[in-house]
Amino acid sequence: MKHFVKLGLLGLSATVLAACSSDSSEETTIRVATSPGPYSELFLDQVAPKLEEEGYTVQEIEFTDLRSADVALQEGSADLNVDQHSLYLANFNEEAGAELTAVTPVPTVPTGLFPGTKDDLAAVSSGDRVGIPDDPSNYTRALLVLRKAGWIKFSEDANLENLTVDDISENTAGIEIVPMQSASIPRTLEDLAYAIIPGSIAYDAGVDFSTMLLAEDVREDLLLQAVVSTPETAEEDWVEAVVDIYNSDDFQSQIEEINNNSDETYWIIPD
Repeated sequence: MKHFVKLGLLGLSATVLAACSSDSSEETTIRVATSPGPYSELFLDQVAPKLEEEGYTVQEIEFTDLRSADVALQEGSADLNVDQHSLYLANFNEEAGAELTAVTPVPTVPTGLFPGTKDDLAAVSSGDRVGIPDDPSNYTRALLVLRKAGWIKFSEDANLENLTVDDISENTAGIEIVPMQSASIPRTLEDLAYAIIPGSIAYDAGVDFSTMLLAEDVREDLLLQAVVSTPETAEEDWVEAVVDIYNSDDFQSQIEEINNNSDETYWIIPD
């Protein structure tokens, strides 16, 4: 049996999903700091129920942004987050002097090339406007997708982890690259021939993933991670339970079924 309780704390809302156990004194509460997007939803829909079956209590603490969720982990008011990749995690740890620790990669929604006024990669022509994110990490990912499409080439000395427009040695398709805020791209598709949209942004905007024309090759440091507060926390039994669920054949089969039967998202499953 599950009990749903609404809690309020300093503007945060928390939902407790509690599972009955044969010995409630042995229950462990896992406080998951969530932020908007598909990754927390996947955890709550697919992972939390399995943890409950093992006798754990999962408490969701909702945040409006990822950084606030990470601060909660750092301060010890939350235990787990599943909304960030390794590159973001490393940057946060460096800036905040934190020791947040990744414990396992999790399914990741890729950045993709989506149709605007054109729905065929072969239809690209000189002058076509292609919207891409303007923030540094997603800008780099977008340029890599454009190279994968065969539309641009990079100079030999280009840093593939931090690309800029100056690294483009040849624009073979003659496209016009239009940087813009990630969140605004889905709203401007009618003004673009094509657009590159980060996975979480496409998900939040309700973009039909079945229309994706090309997906990125996700680098290892851009795979999403399950993250805990410290290296010491990573050794706790409940963390092992989380890792085991994410890496189980049953869970991965469920993700494959979602990929085959849903147009709401598309997941890359870590090896």
